[in-house]
Amino acid sequence: MANSNRAQFSSRLGFILAAAGSAVGLGNIWGFPTQAASNGGAVFLITYLVMVFVLAYPLLVAELTIGRYGASNPIRSLISVAPKQKALGSAVGIAGLLGASGILSFYAIVAGWFFGFLIGPVLSAIGLESAAAWLEGFSLERNLILMGVFMLLTIMVVKNGVADGIEKWSSRLMPVLFVLFIVMVVYTLTQPGAIDGLKMYLVPDTSHFSPDLMVSAMGQAFFSLSIGVCTMMVYGSYLRKDANLPKTAAQVALVDTGVAFVAGLLILPAMFVAQKNGVQIYNDAGALIDGDTLVFSVLPAMFDTMGFAGIIIGVAFFALMVIAALTSSISMLEVPVSCACEELKKDRKTVVWWIGGAISLFSALIIFNFNTMFGLVITVTTEYMQPILGLIMALIAGWIWNRNQVLEELSQGYPEFGQSKFWKVWPAYVRIVCPILMAMVFLWPMIK
Repeated sequence: MANSNRAQFSSRLGFILAAAGSAVGLGNIWGFPTQAASNGGAVFLITYLVMVFVLAYPLLVAELTIGRYGASNPIRSLISVAPKQKALGSAVGIAGLLGASGILSFYAIVAGWFFGFLIGPVLSAIGLESAAAWLEGFSLERNLILMGVFMLLTIMVVKNGVADGIEKWSSRLMPVLFVLFIVMVVYTLTQPGAIDGLKMYLVPDTSHFSPDLMVSAMGQAFFSLSIGVCTMMVYGSYLRKDANLPKTAAQVALVDTGVAFVAGLLILPAMFVAQKNGVQIYNDAGALIDGDTLVFSVLPAMFDTMGFAGIIIGVAFFALMVIAALTSSISMLEVPVSCACEELKKDRKTVVWWIGGAISLFSALIIFNFNTMFGLVITVTTEYMQPILGLIMALIAGWIWNRNQVLEELSQGYPEFGQSKFWKVWPAYVRIVCPILMAMVFLWPMIK
């Protein structure tokens, strides 16, 4: 099935950084710590770590394997593994590209806000208070402009292709992200109050464990590896045939989970540092305040109490958020771009502008109808499309795709794969266990 003219990642490290960059997004740095904070800290962390390898990792292997076998865009790759169900393959591929585009449409708006909070403190420090207030305020014009700037950055990276665009920038941005993280965690842990947050995050209190927590951890594990909307399938299609897929997938999962873990080490202690500095972190009902307020109110308020060091830490934190958002957004834009380039036989540079422009227009539509559309688009794409598509992909990989073809593809970078324990467990696991767990993530909120 290999396509010899297809663009490829130039190195395994480049692929791991790009795939981890796709997975490492606002879901890890924003979503995971706030979920952990709201669900008892350490108990959620342990459940999440288990779920990454019980649910997300086997599905990640499946999605990467389908992508590399098809060596094409998601529509063609899915048809290649299910040639007798072409309509199903096409439908899932098209739904995947719509899902990725839908997620990018709201993601670009949120990433734009982070961009504003990144530049705002700098302008404030040099006396441009009104410009800083505009960037950190909430207005139609500010939302449109910042979303446009972020989408432009995403388009500029994807325009240059796989090796010169996606791989090059992921390989530059991910190490910067790691360094910023380590510096900020070390600094935050030296502040008064940090130890309370650290205890909450690392010392389990089993009274918090519940079926709700387990399903939340499952959902978070699934979303944090960006499974279900074909991003990993597209990246898999650019992977060399000599790569050991289970091992490479494990490395991506470890990097992604490591970032989520470190994000918790930063954000939970930071919340308690903020409380020590007089910032409210609990609402009137005694529950921790939610993610939006946490990132856009609590943390900036904490940075304000730190004087000049707070400006530097604040800029570093929001730089971190923008980098994480960008490494994810380029993978989301690549899904529809790869489909359009190959299905319509069009030049990448043209296609990127058309599709990036169309998604930007949809983002603008959300901004103009923010109260009705923003939450709706998030719900439709992340709570419905992503789990359903992930479930269908598990069923395709487990039930429809010819088992000998799966073995042959996985053996290419790992000749002894057929004798491995992984192969003895994985096919049945993807057929039965993953769909049941996926169905739980999707159905639990409706039946509880």
